Amino acid sequence: MNKIKFGTDGWRAIIAQEYTTDNVARVAYATAKWIKNTSENHSAVIGYDCRFAGQLFTETTISVLIKEGIKVYTSENFVSTPMVSLSTLKHKAFAGIVITASHNPPSYNGFKIKAHYGGPAIQDEIDAVEILIPASHEVTILSMEELKKSDLVEIIDMEQEYIDHVEANFDIDAIKNSGIKFGYDAMYGAGQNVIRRILPDTYLMHAEYNPSFMGQAPEPIARNLKPFAEHIRNSDISCGLATDGDADRIGLLDENGDFVDSHHIILLLIRYLVEMKGVKGNVYTSFSCTSKIKTLCDHYGLKNTVTKIGFKYICKEMIENDALLGGEESGGIAVSTHIPERDGIWMGLILWEYMAKTGKTLNELIYEVYEITGSFAMDRYDLHVPEEQKLAIIQKCTAKEYAHFGNYLVTGHESIDGFKFLLNDGNWVMIRPSGTEPLLRVYAQAPTTVDVIKILDATKATILS
Repeated sequence: MNKIKFGTDGWRAIIAQEYTTDNVARVAYATAKWIKNTSENHSAVIGYDCRFAGQLFTETTISVLIKEGIKVYTSENFVSTPMVSLSTLKHKAFAGIVITASHNPPSYNGFKIKAHYGGPAIQDEIDAVEILIPASHEVTILSMEELKKSDLVEIIDMEQEYIDHVEANFDIDAIKNSGIKFGYDAMYGAGQNVIRRILPDTYLMHAEYNPSFMGQAPEPIARNLKPFAEHIRNSDISCGLATDGDADRIGLLDENGDFVDSHHIILLLIRYLVEMKGVKGNVYTSFSCTSKIKTLCDHYGLKNTVTKIGFKYICKEMIENDALLGGEESGGIAVSTHIPERDGIWMGLILWEYMAKTGKTLNELIYEVYEITGSFAMDRYDLHVPEEQKLAIIQKCTAKEYAHFGNYLVTGHESIDGFKFLLNDGNWVMIRPSGTEPLLRVYAQAPTTVDVIKILDATKATILS
């Protein structure tokens, strides 16, 4: 049997290899059984993003679910993950399902499960679904036109529901009338229509349907945003927003076209929500986030809790406790004024509203944060290494065999999720295998980008030697 295993954010696999209609049917059947075993509310919201054959895999999923008696809400076009989560909450469905591989390369697709509260299903629920996945499951796949004839299928407009929610929660007029020029790189992803509809004067890049993503993984990180950065440097754009394939992750570029990482975004969001919106609550951040978040939380009298990596762990804390914000190094951030779900567009709009209300540039706002936390830099290397070598490196990390990385002496260890090596002067480096891709991720924090790169280079040289 081909065993299907969910990673840190859903099940993902290469289309036409492991990711087939047969295997999607298996996962859909397990999801249906889990819904029926867990609740009397036998309903689910289902959507797909811009990836290849998204509608086919959605038709497969719906065909399985209605055969099992599950009421299905779905849209006729592609949607983002936050749209599915929001509609799951609004329609009081028990679960949400998104056919997406998020930021993975275009050869992948995936299957995310959302819960009734409008955020990721927690680990216990994912485990319950995994156990129920059968060795095979046969189903007649009906077309969307055929499915629409079923009493168990209701067509909804998730994108419109999302836009209505945005317009009810933001001062869109302030953003429009600020005189500030904004830009948006959709990375050919499912968020491409939202900014076009609510802020039509925004400069748009890669905001058309292209399931190949032009051969590039739709992950909003610096190396993938070079054309956008170059355009900003040669234009009057003051801030550029980018989102990934399913629009739940954020990337940001300042007025100089320089990348602003998630650590700085989290700090800016906390400051705006606390100082200008009067919102308080606990802050939950993943193990790979900067320690400066705690510094800012201490300044405001907020509690900062560090979680394992994977937004489902942050979401669990947010739904069970008083929360202000939950965020990851990888660009997934949620705030209490929205749903407990990562949402790149929502976070970008908060920052654009912040700039509009203050009349300040992104860098001016960042320097104000530095007055509280001190300046810092973060970066990450993604290392493609053979599985045997990766396991050997992890074994050395587990045994604490690395006493130094080049000239950087290890002074302490933390291992909530992955292996963090504390270095001199508050610097650190962290090593962790990816939960969604065949990679070894190496993270570092230091006062400047130059210092960070030196640490990353020294670590890379040490572990690969």
